[in-house]
Amino acid sequence: MKRYLFVAVVLVAAFVGGIVGSIYTARFIDTSVSTYNSIEERQNSLLTNYKTDTSYQVPPGLDFLATAKSITPGVVHIRTSYGPGDFSFNPLAFRQDWSARSSGSGVIVSDDGYVVTNYHVIEDATNIEVVMNNNQRFYAKLMGVDPSTDLALLKIKGKQLPFVKYGNSDNVQLGEWVLAIGNPFDLNSTVTAGIISAKARNIGILRDRNNLQVEAFLQTDAAVNPGNSGGALVNLKGELIGINSAIATSNGSYQGYSFAIPVSLVKKVMDDLLEFGQVQRGLLGVQITDVNAELAEDLQLTINQGVLVSRVNENSAAQVAGIQQGDVIVSIDQHTVNTVSELQEWVARNRPGKELIVTFVRAGNMKDVKVRLRNSEGLENIAVKEIKYEIGGATFEDVNYKTLAALQLEGGVRIASLKEGKWKKSGVKEDFIIAFVDKLPVNNVEDFNRILDFKKGGILIEGFYAQGEKGTYGIDW
Repeated sequence: MKRYLFVAVVLVAAFVGGIVGSIYTARFIDTSVSTYNSIEERQNSLLTNYKTDTSYQVPPGLDFLATAKSITPGVVHIRTSYGPGDFSFNPLAFRQDWSARSSGSGVIVSDDGYVVTNYHVIEDATNIEVVMNNNQRFYAKLMGVDPSTDLALLKIKGKQLPFVKYGNSDNVQLGEWVLAIGNPFDLNSTVTAGIISAKARNIGILRDRNNLQVEAFLQTDAAVNPGNSGGALVNLKGELIGINSAIATSNGSYQGYSFAIPVSLVKKVMDDLLEFGQVQRGLLGVQITDVNAELAEDLQLTINQGVLVSRVNENSAAQVAGIQQGDVIVSIDQHTVNTVSELQEWVARNRPGKELIVTFVRAGNMKDVKVRLRNSEGLENIAVKEIKYEIGGATFEDVNYKTLAALQLEGGVRIASLKEGKWKKSGVKEDFIIAFVDKLPVNNVEDFNRILDFKKGGILIEGFYAQGEKGTYGIDW
């Protein structure tokens, strides 16, 4: 009897297990054969009412697509080489082996090839290469630098290039959406978004030998990392409002805040470098500090904001205008200045000789004075770089159009005479027309001066003699 009962239990258990297994198989294991060959077609047949435009839910004014698309082509990747070249004086064996490489970003600001970047991106670079969004490459000529604002101007040989339109950083508001475009970690054309979180921020990162550094950064929370330096900060209209320059970090990577040089300052510096090859800096000639509640109480000031004049330099614009130690400057040309960085930015936008209205408080009374800015030498004159025609034992001169046309050159300089020195040592002869220096085209003697100002170590000289004979020489510069 027990045996029959055991068999019955086994049969019932098998039957129940079979039913459960069938149910599990039917519910959880697909044993059917697909009747379609394309998963995409299957999805499309099931999602006939699905909207493929993923941006339709974005509120008006917050759609970054058009801005990113229009700005990205105007932001470039900058690659630099450093270190003296290892080369032979045999022209046929000339070579340069760069000892180090670095990279950053830049912004094209004109259709004919002017590019803005940070000074620290190209500082001490022996060779500068610009790579566009479409992978087109150019050798870049360094037109000028300004360490006091961490800016540099480059020139590449191009026409009808995509460029980023200047905006107005004065109109930027706290909380406004912005995009940062650059090449962090060599990742080309990276776009990040954030808001303006502060203006006229001084973080003490710049150093200048004359202590004339200007820090009035736009602060954002758009992600910026190494390689973004020199890239664009734009508003949602696609207008350039700043050049990304620094990050607040303890480990070298992004930790929440980044800083950009306002375009109001960028424009002035670029125009100076373009016209003069150096910045024309107008100065008040004062030492200043921020006014705060504690300082106001100690000095018994009647205001808690402004910029305290702690010293007036001799023969300075401020001294001539009658500004005194203890005065508190509150505005420049009707623009309120509550901090040193704000005052420095408004003054740094102007060249020597420019007249400004300075408003200050003295003994509780507010006064206005007209101040004519002066340069670091105490003069109102614009400083112009001297063009050198004798360099390193050689005399150079511009080449006439007829000769250039015969050689199919757009520019060049002729070696008019040679004395003992590095040029003669290289093997080059008189009447040689220098057309390229390290692959950079030479326009004239002034341009030649500018190129050599930023060169060090070995340089490659290429050109022609009047009869058309080509020459290549290595110069130990």
